[in-house]
Amino acid sequence: MPKSIHGTPYLAFDFGAESGRAVLAHLQSGILTTEEVHRFPNEPVEYGGSLHWDAARLWFEVRKALARLGELELAGIGVDAWGVDYALLGESGELLENPYHYRDRRTLGVMEEVLKIVDKEDIYQATGIQFMPINTLYQLFAARRQTPKLLEAAKCLLTIPDLFHYWLTGNAVCEFTNATTTQMVDPVKRMWATGLMQRLELPAHLPAPIVEPGSILGTLLPEIAGHTSLAGTPVIAPACHDTGSAVAAISARDGTAFLSSGTWSLLGTELDSPVITPDALRLNFTNEGGVNGTTRLLKNVMGLWMLQGCRQSWAAQGLSYDYRELIELATRKAPFRHLIDPDDECFLRPPDMLTAINQFCTRTHQPVPQEPGAYVRAVLESLAFKYRLVLRNLEQVSGKPIAQIRIIGGGSKNRLLNQLTAEATGKKVLAGPAEATALGNVAIQILATGGATSLQEVRAIVDRSFPTEVFEPVETDKWEQHAERFEQYCENIYA
Repeated sequence: MPKSIHGTPYLAFDFGAESGRAVLAHLQSGILTTEEVHRFPNEPVEYGGSLHWDAARLWFEVRKALARLGELELAGIGVDAWGVDYALLGESGELLENPYHYRDRRTLGVMEEVLKIVDKEDIYQATGIQFMPINTLYQLFAARRQTPKLLEAAKCLLTIPDLFHYWLTGNAVCEFTNATTTQMVDPVKRMWATGLMQRLELPAHLPAPIVEPGSILGTLLPEIAGHTSLAGTPVIAPACHDTGSAVAAISARDGTAFLSSGTWSLLGTELDSPVITPDALRLNFTNEGGVNGTTRLLKNVMGLWMLQGCRQSWAAQGLSYDYRELIELATRKAPFRHLIDPDDECFLRPPDMLTAINQFCTRTHQPVPQEPGAYVRAVLESLAFKYRLVLRNLEQVSGKPIAQIRIIGGGSKNRLLNQLTAEATGKKVLAGPAEATALGNVAIQILATGGATSLQEVRAIVDRSFPTEVFEPVETDKWEQHAERFEQYCENIYA
């Protein structure tokens, strides 16, 4: 059982696309320490021909984590998760269906249908969000067409972390940073873009009211806290979008870009206001909500999803590789043999990732990889090249030069990818913390409860507590020789 030895700790629930965890954080003498008290898989379920998240299982794991705390008092609880997916509540507040997974196939071709009704320019002007077929806007449009009666029965729409905050407190609200990922929020007014929803005949009354990160949503419901010391614990909305929380933990502005590296890679910089310009639209940049009134101007890149897919393909063949082993195999392979566009739609939901890579290489007149190390090398080099391309576009769209990249999240532990990123971009790379999402979740809880007086102060606490590793570019000229070839493979601007 965890014991509070450094004052009253904070609890962060961090749900990722593969797993979730509960992290306990103590703040003492300006230093933050963390302890993972519970980790659990987050596996989608398939039934009726559709892919869903298992929300009830995740809620069971949340309750299990709270039970493990025993008589520990908490200063706050907050939940962060991935964006774009949503939950529908009925008239009694019940969950009407398991939330759809963003990789479900119901959105195939839907974005194109929506753009026949409302121009791309109008949607971007209204929301400032990049166009991806997985966005809530297109998921809801698909739902209106496929399950209209279910949509009619719904009384409230919440994003995924909001659902868990609702179950913890009984209060149904949508936190701003995660709400922006829906492509249904006005980033300037920081309100739902109801006009856009009405033009698409989507139920504009459904989304719950928007609250800012750092809002205290209520206290833990008595039936959850029971007669334990958890009674009366405040539940706080952090930046509920996992990348929003990760960026809240660090300073990534004024010449520093952030690269949140995980299943998805999100590369951008923090600004004081959204950039909604023809250039930003043409290059498909997104203006996601940040903390303390900021905006995260960024681009989504497919990320380490491709590596996860390769491992699944090998596992299906009876071959088991851990990530460390695969990275070691990749270091031994010749560079620049196979380059792929990580954002090509063929990699979004392929039946077999290895086959998808082979087909891309064949289509672009490249040799097909033959061994696991060659596949991994192809994925990592292609990601580094993509970061280079996105970074140059980011400088153009923001009008601000970037001097260094701060890599955060689980992918920051991938030292080979960190070095490749430094080489490809020609920028200094600072890697860490790997736990940025949970730390940012806690950072906003600390701010909300008065444990720090400013965002700068709480970011300084994280920096002091979790040092970074530096990667310097060494052989950028070799990358220059292949950059043009890579960019020819990325002719379609997608995701």
